Amino acid sequence: MTDMHWLFEQVAAPDETARAAAVARQNELTKPPGSLGRLETIATDFAAWQGDAKPELARIGLAVFAADHGVAARGVSAFPQAVTAQMVANFAAGGAAVAVLAREAGAEMTVVNLGTVAPTDTVPGVLNHHLGPGTADFTQASAMDRATLADALSTGAAQVDAGLSLFIGGEMGIANTTSAAAVFAALAGLDGAATVGRGTGVDDAGLANKQAAVDAGLARHGARWQDAPPPEAALAALECVGGFEIAALTGAFVAAAQRGVPVLVDGFISSVAALAAVRLNPGVADWLMFGHRSAEAGHARVLDALGATPILDLDMRLGEGSGAMTAVATIRAALAVHAKMATFTDAGVANSA
Repeated sequence: MTDMHWLFEQVAAPDETARAAAVARQNELTKPPGSLGRLETIATDFAAWQGDAKPELARIGLAVFAADHGVAARGVSAFPQAVTAQMVANFAAGGAAVAVLAREAGAEMTVVNLGTVAPTDTVPGVLNHHLGPGTADFTQASAMDRATLADALSTGAAQVDAGLSLFIGGEMGIANTTSAAAVFAALAGLDGAATVGRGTGVDDAGLANKQAAVDAGLARHGARWQDAPPPEAALAALECVGGFEIAALTGAFVAAAQRGVPVLVDGFISSVAALAAVRLNPGVADWLMFGHRSAEAGHARVLDALGATPILDLDMRLGEGSGAMTAVATIRAALAVHAKMATFTDAGVANSA
């Protein structure tokens, strides 16, 4: 199915009346105005998203999307591709970092395999939507065709429940930092040197391989997005140098915004998907919050492109959704103090003149 018209359906704006009411409440709480910093704006953002001056974090949905990448053949990762399927099983068994964090946060976790070299059809707890044994090597051909891209986007969208208070997207795929760097380079007009980092921890030779692979992909496919309008440029970049899981993240982020569900974006790969989602549908930007600043090279540039200020900066670079899930505790704290602090009137405390 190649119908992607749903991607461009209008996204409702956050409720500014509710935001104003939440701001007014913040100004009545027993503290100097602005003294809780980002905790205050996190609370007022959620008020606007939920249309409620006292928002709650009732249901958190986490979808971890996995897929392999043909560009791994270029020696761009320190790990073999078999690790992707092995980690899918680890996610489903609850042993991965993000699975532990999800349990601690009370999140509902789904693991979606869109196409790995090693199958996971017999692994309990995995939703298998097989688009192929990974993408093609984008230095030699398009990573996927347009129909497969459409399938990946819609598969991501299907993981977002309109009843969620918050959606987090995670990812797993050997060589996916290379693919994400190529997508970002395509969207931002950069090259491999500006977007590529060490990912899983490659040595200098591996880093050079990654940069060369990104530059080769840009050279081969650049005509597909150069001078194209933003939505088509984003689709072309995802099709030519993207990954199944990166496309699924993109589709999930668009669908979340359309369904009125805020998104807490993770690190470099998820942020590249968020940038693609905003290029496809600019209204998505109003529904994004960023969990952390990754130590992966290139993430700061993506955040700048999105005008984003992340909640945390802990030198993390694991991916999986782990940085975003770690930030959930801060969001819970923000909503708790917003809802439960006494006002000056409640406490009998004199307000400023």
